[in-house]
Amino acid sequence: MKYLYDFTYLTDEIHNWLYAHCSPLMTMLLEFMIVGVCVLSVCVLLAIIFVYMERKVAAFMQIRLGPNRVGPKGILQAVADVLKLLLKEGITPQASDKFLFNLAPFIVMIVAMLVLAPIPFAKGLQMYDINIGVFYISAVSSISVIGILMAGWASNSKYSLLGAMRSGAQIVSYELSAGLSIIVIVALTGSMSMNDIVESQRTGWWIFKGHIPAIIAFVIFIIAGTAELNRAPFDMAEAESELTAGFHTEYTGMRFAMFFMAEYVNMFTVCAIGATLFLGGWMPFHVGHFESFNHIMDFIPPVVWFFGKTFFLIFVIMWFRWTFPRLRIDQLLTLEWKYLMPISLVNMILVALVVIMKWHF
Repeated sequence: MKYLYDFTYLTDEIHNWLYAHCSPLMTMLLEFMIVGVCVLSVCVLLAIIFVYMERKVAAFMQIRLGPNRVGPKGILQAVADVLKLLLKEGITPQASDKFLFNLAPFIVMIVAMLVLAPIPFAKGLQMYDINIGVFYISAVSSISVIGILMAGWASNSKYSLLGAMRSGAQIVSYELSAGLSIIVIVALTGSMSMNDIVESQRTGWWIFKGHIPAIIAFVIFIIAGTAELNRAPFDMAEAESELTAGFHTEYTGMRFAMFFMAEYVNMFTVCAIGATLFLGGWMPFHVGHFESFNHIMDFIPPVVWFFGKTFFLIFVIMWFRWTFPRLRIDQLLTLEWKYLMPISLVNMILVALVVIMKWHF
């Protein structure tokens, strides 16, 4: 049971066993290999779960059953979809830039996996504990737009190019508001380490302790995160009624599946960051110094808290998709530059005042 509450025991045992049987260099290489296999498995598993979850949430919103034919309750529908994509022929357009066309999905997928590195999934379960984790996430996640622009340009299709240009404008714009929302929590915590941010919420999550600035930052982060994911109501980059499928119109088979999987992994990452920064991450729900209540909450394993909060935020983002109509491109940019950005800047001043005056709990 101790492994469920603190993964440090498990990781230490694996490290010590490898170190006892292999050379230091081989130990390091084997550990890298184990982490790589785990990340790939988690990404594939998340994509399968989210495909099924998205269809069921859509069905729930539209008062229908959703997938119910393949397997019990339709749970094998997502597996059938994956098999279909694996067996499809990968077609490369004749007039495309073949090197960049093939490279783009790999860039988008690799970036999606790299961003997972500093996120603490539970106590002792983190790929890379870096003291500038927040900065690392902001910097690395920005690279994905290069893959999208590359896919749009290399396809030699006007639909793909328009979708990629829209996606670029959208991601660059909303990155600013998302970044300013994250800085609010960095100011309250005084650290950019994801572990320090989780530990700072031991006596209460920042969404409660941070007063109005934290609540405003949380709402802006969820809106900006949804926009960065190119999901409805901000799915201008893939607007099927205008652009067929946007930047990945010309992609088929596994290369299309990689864009598809990267979108779902990015959705998990955005929600995991939101849960870590504002909802305590793997930290149980604690109320001040109410020792008895806090002790009862501690019985629930940290990994359950983390995935519970993350999946709740994923449900909210899926809820947006099936509730709000798609915005026009001018409405999308107006929302960012005329509303979210000024509010974020004022919120920064407000949180600076809260931190200086020590008004937070």
